[in-house]
Amino acid sequence: MKKTILKVLIVAMVTIGLVGCGNTSKNTSDNTDKKFSKKYVISTDATYAPFEYEKDGKYIGIDIDLLAAIAKSEGFEYELKPMDFKGIIPALQANQIDGAIAGMGITDDRKKVLDMSEGYFESGLSAVAKEGNDKIKSIEDFKGKIFAVKKGTLGASYAEENKAKLGITVKYFNNTASMMQEVKNGNADITFEDYPVIAYMISVDPKSNLKIVGEKITKQNYGFAVKKGSNTELLTAFNDGLKKLKANGEYDKIIAKYIKK
Repeated sequence: MKKTILKVLIVAMVTIGLVGCGNTSKNTSDNTDKKFSKKYVISTDATYAPFEYEKDGKYIGIDIDLLAAIAKSEGFEYELKPMDFKGIIPALQANQIDGAIAGMGITDDRKKVLDMSEGYFESGLSAVAKEGNDKIKSIEDFKGKIFAVKKGTLGASYAEENKAKLGITVKYFNNTASMMQEVKNGNADITFEDYPVIAYMISVDPKSNLKIVGEKITKQNYGFAVKKGSNTELLTAFNDGLKKLKANGEYDKIIAKYIKK
């Protein structure tokens, strides 16, 4: 009888132990899962080297590499959706995309409709003219000139804010290549681009026939964006991942891969 009772107790203890182990395993899995409910659709402007551009059928650049490294660090999945920059904010507001990383400057106006991450890169707006155009050497030479700008950018905002004061003509384009070509062709006097972008373009193409005019007009940080009040878990993950990349040195490696100091 005692042997029978002993066997029953042993079986019961083993069973309880197995059940307990099963529960512990499940909780551990839940803790390592970042609890992202879906695969995110994240947009970028694929014509904005060195931050995002296409090469040999693949999208590469600072933004692309940062996003991939942060997603790996924080454990979320995403689908990259390239589009024209001017369409990114409307797409976020319409819930067509979940987030965006596209060399997007953090501004008060954008923060009215977007939640933006901590700055991941300090940039600045530079004026660009055709090489050999000696009539434009600084901001003082902008009066009465023709500006070529990309829709929805800080360059466009600068042109619009100064249009009356400077007596300028503003031409709008959908992408960087088109507005740059307008200056190269002599159909516009000045265009505007973020300093790291134009510095990169000129450095990789000695025959670009373009020059940077004067000092930076503005300074600002780029940020990752989501619709205001939406996808807070994604925004938090981006900020957390960015902090880790900066701490472990991976951030500096990504920047140095595209911009030589």
